[in-house]
Amino acid sequence: MHAGVRQSYSFLKILTGPDLANRRLPVVAATAANDGPVVWLTACSHGDEVGGIAVIHDVLRRLQRSLLRGAVHAFPLMNPIGFESGTRNITISREDLNRSFPGNPQGSLGERIAQLIFSRIHETRPSLVLDLHNDWIRSIPYTLLDPPPAETSAAVYAATRTFAREAGLCVIAETEAVPTALSYNALRAGIPALTLELGEPRVVNEAHVGSGVEAIWNLFAQLGMVAPREPPFRYPLPAKFGDGAILEYVDRPHGSRSGIIRFLVEPGTEIRAGQPFARIVNAFGKHQETVKAAHDGLVLGHSDSAAVFPGMPIMAFGVRGEGA
Repeated sequence: MHAGVRQSYSFLKILTGPDLANRRLPVVAATAANDGPVVWLTACSHGDEVGGIAVIHDVLRRLQRSLLRGAVHAFPLMNPIGFESGTRNITISREDLNRSFPGNPQGSLGERIAQLIFSRIHETRPSLVLDLHNDWIRSIPYTLLDPPPAETSAAVYAATRTFAREAGLCVIAETEAVPTALSYNALRAGIPALTLELGEPRVVNEAHVGSGVEAIWNLFAQLGMVAPREPPFRYPLPAKFGDGAILEYVDRPHGSRSGIIRFLVEPGTEIRAGQPFARIVNAFGKHQETVKAAHDGLVLGHSDSAAVFPGMPIMAFGVRGEGA
């Protein structure tokens, strides 16, 4: 362990079950001897998105010998009830925890848990919050940037955009606000915050874990909490998209026929407007439709299902918008 780095482990009680057993959220922190920025890492608000748990484990292990200043706090398992059953939501209340922020101490179960989490984060006055999620099974990791809330100062949002670019992943700007998400509420509270979408859910994909760890390490270095690496981590992307541009998320065009999807392009590759990206065939293998890209862009991921019906998303893209 690096001289002066202290790790602590604790729990945050969320409820008492009918059997009088306490349900708790694990909380962990690494604190350097020298004062500095505070960063929060959060994972598994969706119980089937488990990769972020491993990212936090690996980050904290590396910090034992590398943290120079400041502190890193983490909620590695925010939705243990959903995690145990492998489901997105809080199973017993059927709520999406990441649609429950900033929370309410007198509200639903999800709102009460969100309020406990958000209060603990807010009281430390962090410099950055990184909320770790997973996307489609066949997807590349990327940084998701919320649109600016009305309450957020220009300086806080400019810092957030800088952090987004420095992470070294493809940066995708949300085009629609999610007012009840953790990252959006952190921004509303004047805290720079990002969501990292780190590949497939349900299982720990070590390659995506590695990308998440390195992206977070870039941001620690940006804050002066660890020594910078030369060169800094950059996820391998086509040259056109490796320049720090902020792209917009697009999951259209959708198919207009039912059938079985045959994907024609891979996540992480460049696509041109008009290029076919999927064929739809019926149960006999007869061609039903070829779906073509509407824009030049970067392929972010494939649908998790081979079955498709009219109006369903087939593939997600990052495309250059007016603000890129």
